[in-house]
Amino acid sequence: MASKTNEGADSSVVLTPFFDGTDFEYWKIRMRTHLKAEGLWTIVANDFEEPDNDGDLIATEMKNLEAKYHQDAKALSKIQMGVSRAYFAKIATCETAKEALDFLETVVYGDEKVRTINLQTLRREFQNLKMIESEKIDEYCTRVMNIVNEMRNHSDTISDQQVVEKILIGVTEKYEYFVAITEETKDLSKLSIKELVGSFRAHEKRRFFLEDQAKETTF
Repeated sequence: MASKTNEGADSSVVLTPFFDGTDFEYWKIRMRTHLKAEGLWTIVANDFEEPDNDGDLIATEMKNLEAKYHQDAKALSKIQMGVSRAYFAKIATCETAKEALDFLETVVYGDEKVRTINLQTLRREFQNLKMIESEKIDEYCTRVMNIVNEMRNHSDTISDQQVVEKILIGVTEKYEYFVAITEETKDLSKLSIKELVGSFRAHEKRRFFLEDQAKETTF
């Protein structure tokens, strides 16, 4: 999946993220940001419902309603332009931007039963996840967060503390000293994922530096 690009186009022009059937979560995050930048996300997040009888509205209310019509139409147009022809056909009958986005999610992830099965699979993957000996900490944490993001996308309420604990438990023995220090000196219920990963990077960088020094000394 990639955004459509035009050669020689003005780099200041933000193009609509494009979904061709792969990596829906990546596209959805970028589309949400794109709609926020265009001032359209609020109408999508809150949905847009037409009144039963707009003839009863006063002039001010009618003006606000027309503004909402316009915003929702712009958001729906962005979503329609942001998908391949095959996926456009699936959302062609959707009347609002939120309806289109929700329907796409159902098409990609399946109905409630399928999503429940997928979530159980993701939870098992999360439980069994461990760092590979040849991995760097960034690579391991990326694998963890990819699964966590998928779980949350399936409505799982996994907390940051659970993620922090999983990262600490799953690392290889060479990080055992760092894990022990972290568990003794940090409150894991308040330790953010970003802070933990940053500390791991600093520890890894220092370890690599010391290993290089030891090699130089040996030579």
